Amino acid sequence: MAGDCWKAVTIDQIKAETDRAIAIGPFGSRMKSDLYTNDGVPVIRGNNITDTRVLGGDFVYVADETADELSSSNVLPGDLVFPHRGAIGLVGIVPFNVAKRYIMSTSMMKLTCNTSIVDPLYIYYFFRSTVGRHELLKHASTVGTPGIGQPLTSLRSISLRLPERSEQRAIAHILGTLDDKIELNRRTNETLEAMARALFKSWFADFDPVRAKARGQDVRLPRTLASLFPGSFENSESGAIPAGWFVQSLSQLSNIYSGGTPSKSVADYWGGELPWISPKAMTAIHVDRSDEKVTPMAIGNGTRLVSNGSVLVMVRGMGLHQGVRISQARRDVTFNQDVKAFVPKWGDGTFLLFALLDASAYLFSKVQASGHGTGVLPTDILEGMSFPVPPPGVREKLTKPLSDFNAKIAANSRMSEILASLRDTLLPKLISGELRVKDAERIVERVA
Repeated sequence: MAGDCWKAVTIDQIKAETDRAIAIGPFGSRMKSDLYTNDGVPVIRGNNITDTRVLGGDFVYVADETADELSSSNVLPGDLVFPHRGAIGLVGIVPFNVAKRYIMSTSMMKLTCNTSIVDPLYIYYFFRSTVGRHELLKHASTVGTPGIGQPLTSLRSISLRLPERSEQRAIAHILGTLDDKIELNRRTNETLEAMARALFKSWFADFDPVRAKARGQDVRLPRTLASLFPGSFENSESGAIPAGWFVQSLSQLSNIYSGGTPSKSVADYWGGELPWISPKAMTAIHVDRSDEKVTPMAIGNGTRLVSNGSVLVMVRGMGLHQGVRISQARRDVTFNQDVKAFVPKWGDGTFLLFALLDASAYLFSKVQASGHGTGVLPTDILEGMSFPVPPPGVREKLTKPLSDFNAKIAANSRMSEILASLRDTLLPKLISGELRVKDAERIVERVA
């Protein structure tokens, strides 16, 4: 195998020849939350490390003066960052062309590579591999909060086999290309979701086409679509709505179900193929997988099954700034007691999804006003919501553009899953030398 001929090195041997090339974040007393500002130098925390090389999640910031005082904890583009407490085993790489510098949180450590010896992106992918992750974890304690007792010593001692730098770059390029495609899909989906939300608000909440018609203005839509909107309003219990439309409550639009937890003591309920959705799995507008899965035996024994297209709403556990999580199931799923499911009575669930997303700020205001310390969305508030709906025969045509957006988002997500699976399959084979670069390139060309 080609990897057997590669040179064995330690991380200490490939670090940059500068002070603090391997360093730890500031002590907690020097990085308190009261130092955080609305902008400035971004602070990298464990939650900012994603499944690709792009840093994500919510950032906090410190002032430039604070970052200057903590200069030994600054990280620059190309530096690698690792949690030494908490989410041990993860690795991130500081991006170029985003911020001039970042600063590590107290739970992080960094590595600045000697770029005359190694490609930092190759080292990043080494740590993403099973072998590299094992090296990060092997000195960790799992008692209490996971942590590494001597994080910098442990990092310096990690060994790996290193191909020639040209091959490092080629390997990093293949894996980076897959990550770039995944990130492009993510950004595309953000745009598609924003467009779909804006479309729903314009057509089904603000009634812009109806208002334009009522004023005798151009609706600025294709004639076939424009003709589906009336040119006047009528009164309803919810106020003025387009003529011929009607108001429906959530219970009229959907069948509503509560979730639950099958007994953990019954092994036959767990370890199956059916996703068991909790709010932590609801990180995007679509959900079809979870860390925990149940068997068909669990259905009716603590949880229930709802169909593809159902809309799931988080009803318990919202933090002060977290918001209400809303996702559409893209396959049949089960769910826990912190979630309610809304199974649409017409359509594919897209109208229901964007109606609830449009109402999410209102729903969270009711959570904050409820007085529940655990962040509970009152059932009567949720089930009492109602929405203006076009009449049958028209609603299907008017919601089709929304469904098209939704389908594109789902297709991009599915492609990203395929690309991530390919990346994770190629990664250990390339890092070990089992698979040569040219063979990997051919595989990627066929898929991507």
